[in-house]
Amino acid sequence: MARSSRSYDWGFPRWRGYGSERGASTVRMCDREGCDQPGDRPAPKSPNSPERWYFCEQHAAEYNRNWNYFEGLNAEEAAEREARERREASGYADSKHYGWGGPGDGTRSRDEMRALAVLELESDADFDEIKAAWRRLAKANHPDVKPNDAAAAARFQSIQAAFEVLRKAEERRTAA
Repeated sequence: MARSSRSYDWGFPRWRGYGSERGASTVRMCDREGCDQPGDRPAPKSPNSPERWYFCEQHAAEYNRNWNYFEGLNAEEAAEREARERREASGYADSKHYGWGGPGDGTRSRDEMRALAVLELESDADFDEIKAAWRRLAKANHPDVKPNDAAAAARFQSIQAAFEVLRKAEERRTAA
């Protein structure tokens, strides 16, 4: 049986991905003399210059370790530049994981924040404070302490549910 020379590759993405040519792709090499690694990490050649060096990871780390960002500035100019850049970049610090969802530093979920509000705690309360608040509120609203009080019973149930949410979250944090 003769070997078929017909190609079933019609350039359709189902058989071949986009951009997969048969020729070799060009790889930019590290600009450090004698290095044979790919240079895929750009670094400025000088401050305020669009020209870039392209280093491998090891040489980029070495270059950045020796880089003096405030070179040529006196102490007052350096402090002013640092303050300006911190002010301009403060939005990035605020946009941590779900930090825009409400109060807190973004380490707690929305359910955990609601549970802390039920237990009358701040968003940065640790688990010992959570247990103390739970015990205090549970004792005050327990159905045995306040019999025939539907509002106290509902409050007690919400306190129990809030504590369960926070307890499970704490277990997940300590397990990880």
